[in-house]
Amino acid sequence: MELSGDVARHISSSKKEPAWMLKRRLDAYRLFTEMPMPKFGPDISTIKMDEVEWYSKGTGKKKSWEEVDPEIRAKFEKLGVPEAERKFLAGLEAQLESEAVYGNLKKEWEGKGVIFTNMDEALQKHPDLVKKYLGKAIPPSDNKFAALTDAVWSGGSFLFVPRGVKLEAPLHAFFMISKEGLGQFERTVIIAEEGSSVHYVEGCAAFMYPRSNLHTGVVEIFAEKGAHVRYTTLQNWSHNVYNLVTQRGIAKENATIEWIDGNMGSLITQKYPCVILAGEGAKGKVLSISVASGKQNQDSGGKVVHLAPNTNSTIISKSVSSKGGVATFRASVDIKPEAKNSNSFVKCQGLMLDGISKNNSIPKFLVGNGDSFVSHEASAGRLSEKKLFYLMSRGLSRKEAEELLVVGFLESFLKELPFEYAVEFNRLLQMEIEGQAV
Repeated sequence: MELSGDVARHISSSKKEPAWMLKRRLDAYRLFTEMPMPKFGPDISTIKMDEVEWYSKGTGKKKSWEEVDPEIRAKFEKLGVPEAERKFLAGLEAQLESEAVYGNLKKEWEGKGVIFTNMDEALQKHPDLVKKYLGKAIPPSDNKFAALTDAVWSGGSFLFVPRGVKLEAPLHAFFMISKEGLGQFERTVIIAEEGSSVHYVEGCAAFMYPRSNLHTGVVEIFAEKGAHVRYTTLQNWSHNVYNLVTQRGIAKENATIEWIDGNMGSLITQKYPCVILAGEGAKGKVLSISVASGKQNQDSGGKVVHLAPNTNSTIISKSVSSKGGVATFRASVDIKPEAKNSNSFVKCQGLMLDGISKNNSIPKFLVGNGDSFVSHEASAGRLSEKKLFYLMSRGLSRKEAEELLVVGFLESFLKELPFEYAVEFNRLLQMEIEGQAV
């Protein structure tokens, strides 16, 4: 289906959106047509834009798993999503294709004023909040695929945490693509008011099809004074997905934004979570891991912009490549002249499991004053044959020894995950290394 302004009009009409949202979509579509394809990173010229299905209308969101269509429910149950909600989540939003199929927030948090729903519902019930924040961290002019997402977005999460509210359990959103050739273009907005805290976990999965799928989600985080937001992503797309994501957060005075970013699957990934430290004492952290196998090209990392004095940032990246996979780390730290006495630490480590895989490191640092400090560490190499020999001498097979060493290499990432997610990540990692992931 050819992309045009009529696609944006159709989506807007189907969702009964206000006039200002339709105008926003059409303006974004115009920007998309005018902007060139990105020149850096992996070659994405193989994306067949004329074959993408831009929107798939759903059957509506349910508040009980029993109400969800049995065929849809089976897909999520296979991944353990309903069980996870019952055991340890404060709330869950589940999206299949273009729209939400399930949503629930525990009454304890709903009673404290927390809003957790999908973006379509938020636009209908909280239009003023959506209009106030949407696009303020990532305008459609930011890049070609941000403009595309603005034009044809559907679904995504909207999270609002009132002043002083500290959620004790994670909120979870799960996005699934189970239709060949479909594009998924969700928008997510997270707002944490002064003194609040929240941990949001995003999971992604897709089935393997002969035709490729396109995913270009946009995520915006707004952390007000003293707020703390942790955003954890575990993406396990199939090996036919182009995953081109834009993520950015703005941290005000003494606020903290953390991106815990895990990337597996997908044919090509381009994703660089960003934190803008806009208030004095703000902190930003990006912990990124990527696993590239076979034809996969994982291009990831993190960005931080220091706008205020006494701000601190950390970017840590670990990547594992095997069977000819390519993993590239990009870091960008920009300390502005007014950001006096600021500090940034950047570390990247690459592990290659064979002689045909690749690992690249491309850091960029701009320091605009003499009172700030940036440090950088980088390393890349093969698995230690001495360590493999030692483990094998203790009775492990070579495959088991390799898996154990890879898990140890990624420990700094795994320990940041809730226990249940760490267990699931270990299982997916084992499948990816063995080439079984789909």
